[in-house]
Amino acid sequence: MTGQIWFLPRSLQLTSFQAYKLRVTHLHQLKQHNILVSVGEDEEGVNPVVKVWNLEKRDGGNPLCTRIFPAIPGNKPTVVSCITVHENLNFMAIGFTDGSVVLTKGDITRDRHSKTQILQEGSYPITGMAFRQTGKTTHLFVVTTESVRAYELSQKDYPYMELDCHGCGLRCSALTDPSQDMQFVVAGNECVYLYQSDERGPCFAFEGQKLIVHWYRGYLVIVSRERSDFAGRSVDSHAPERQTLTIYDLGNKLIAYSCIMNDVVDVLAEWGSLYVLTRDGLVHALHEKDTQTKLEMLFKKNLYVMAISLAKGQHLDSDGLSEIFRQYGDHLYSKGDHDGAIQQYIRTIGKLEPSYVIRKFLDAQRIHNLTAYLQALHLQSLANADHTTLLLNCYTKLKDSARLEEFIKASEGEVHFDVEIAIKVLRQAGYHSHALYLAEKHAHHEWYLKIQLEDIKNFQEALQYIGRLPFPQAESNMKCYGKILMSHVPNETTQLLNDLCTDFPQPGGGDRANPEEFIPIFANNPAELKTFLEHMTRVQSDSPQGVYDTLLELCLQNWAHENDPQAKQQLQNDAMTLLKSGRFKNVFDKALVLCQMHNFQKGVLYLYEQGKLFQQIMHYHMQNDQYQEVIEACKQYGEQESCLWEQALSYFARKEEDCKEHIATVLRHIESKNLMPPLLVVQTLAHNSTATLSVIRDYLINKMQKLNQQSEKDERTVNQYREDTARIRQEIHELRNR
Repeated sequence: MTGQIWFLPRSLQLTSFQAYKLRVTHLHQLKQHNILVSVGEDEEGVNPVVKVWNLEKRDGGNPLCTRIFPAIPGNKPTVVSCITVHENLNFMAIGFTDGSVVLTKGDITRDRHSKTQILQEGSYPITGMAFRQTGKTTHLFVVTTESVRAYELSQKDYPYMELDCHGCGLRCSALTDPSQDMQFVVAGNECVYLYQSDERGPCFAFEGQKLIVHWYRGYLVIVSRERSDFAGRSVDSHAPERQTLTIYDLGNKLIAYSCIMNDVVDVLAEWGSLYVLTRDGLVHALHEKDTQTKLEMLFKKNLYVMAISLAKGQHLDSDGLSEIFRQYGDHLYSKGDHDGAIQQYIRTIGKLEPSYVIRKFLDAQRIHNLTAYLQALHLQSLANADHTTLLLNCYTKLKDSARLEEFIKASEGEVHFDVEIAIKVLRQAGYHSHALYLAEKHAHHEWYLKIQLEDIKNFQEALQYIGRLPFPQAESNMKCYGKILMSHVPNETTQLLNDLCTDFPQPGGGDRANPEEFIPIFANNPAELKTFLEHMTRVQSDSPQGVYDTLLELCLQNWAHENDPQAKQQLQNDAMTLLKSGRFKNVFDKALVLCQMHNFQKGVLYLYEQGKLFQQIMHYHMQNDQYQEVIEACKQYGEQESCLWEQALSYFARKEEDCKEHIATVLRHIESKNLMPPLLVVQTLAHNSTATLSVIRDYLINKMQKLNQQSEKDERTVNQYREDTARIRQEIHELRNR
């Protein structure tokens, strides 16, 4: 009131300088610049003066005054009611009690760079103003006792919008921060209204006559008095006026602080605290509690929703929030609100150990709550195999096929559960179609086939499924399930095996399976095995040796058991064709054993002949007492193995029945080829009781005659040699002596 401006630093060392000769009426300190704008009077009766001070520069020890101009709207002298300055230093607005508003545009710290004009004229005093900057758009809120307007300063001629037809008193308006979207607060005696630049926003029914309104760090600070107090005070009363200081948290919809004070002069925000100056010369400091203390207070009152809202507003980390959700969930659970509790527990997923929640809801009556929690756990891909098992069991217990189907089919993109575990659980619970869907979709071929073959018994579908698989999987699954498929769908199974071993149509079909590996599948299906093996030998002549061996064995088995002569002949022809195919040269012994096992005479003899086992052929005929065949074998192979005739003679000599004719035939050959000495022949035949001398009479006579003839011939030859020798001696004597 004496024209001084005082500075109060944190050290509370007061300093001042003389700013005006008479009095200072208004001050506006910019937040982002060390610039102070003041309104005051230098002379009585003369218009108020606006001064702009640069507090960083000094002029004779005082701050530097960079600009002075009179505060007057037009030519009519009037009193300044309020002043505000834009933080960018390009706008200054001065409000007057006659309803006028003067706007200065340009650099407000210099005269020559700014332009002043009357923005508004009216009949109600201006009680508050505030600049609002959103992007590149600047608005000026102007409130009188009877109206609220918003001017758009970014457009030419500054158009305005009438926002309301009632206003407020002096010092009863403020601009919020971005947490409340930079809204303009107007505190009337019935309600507190919030305004956007183009419309009225929410309102709050805070009663009482408003004296002072401030916005501080997300809080709305209001000093008010009860209407009854105001109405009942006598004019002469010097007793201090009881006023209520209330701090509202609009975001969390709570009263953060409230107290009764006497004669509040002003509420100031500085150094991270609020200071309340009262008429009795005291300064009351209000320090905001830290977040944790606030939360604990709310927990004690079970105000968890408020605590969550507060924590989010204070940007509490996810661990802190999760702990609040857990406490809130525990509180609701203890109250019996299980639906509400599970919603809070769901919000703890990722922080709180799932077993903590699951144990609480394992009771049968809570199964739908547990289902909701487990679903959320899977959606966040945080479920393990046990959780999947539990969730699927919940679905099956609830018989909720729709939700179950939704769960397993919702994983079009990312799978949120262990597919194999899910298949096992669904199979166990009898939900075979769901298990099949998962197995097919996620290529769990073994599971798909197990369910089709062991549970549903749909052999045809299983076989078709294998036929659609890539070659390696088709091959391995046929080895695994071929036997069961063969016993139920033999023809189709045989066809698929044909394809696998020759020309498989699916990816990887360039490979060919080894047909030998599939032979055990046909253990109980010889007809299909024959079809399969014949197909292999026909289509793929270089089939493994095992194919030919098995086919031969199969032909011989069938031949041995066949009673129909015509069919038996055909099977014999087939077996001989196979033996003559040249595929048994390297496994001669095996083929021979097979023919012998099945007493396949024609094949045995063919193989003996191929192996030049002439004695074996002889023995075979001898064992079977085939006399004529013994003779034929000697005739056929005697040239290559002369001892056959000797063996034939021994064979017939041992026979007790009459074999004179066969012995005679053998003896003729022995005699003609001179294969045995006569004595040996006689000794050999001496074993046969039926063979009389007449059997060998002709042989012996012939033999003796030949011996006589030979002796005579030899004698003649000896005489001839003697005569020749005598003559040669005579010639030698003559040559010597003559």
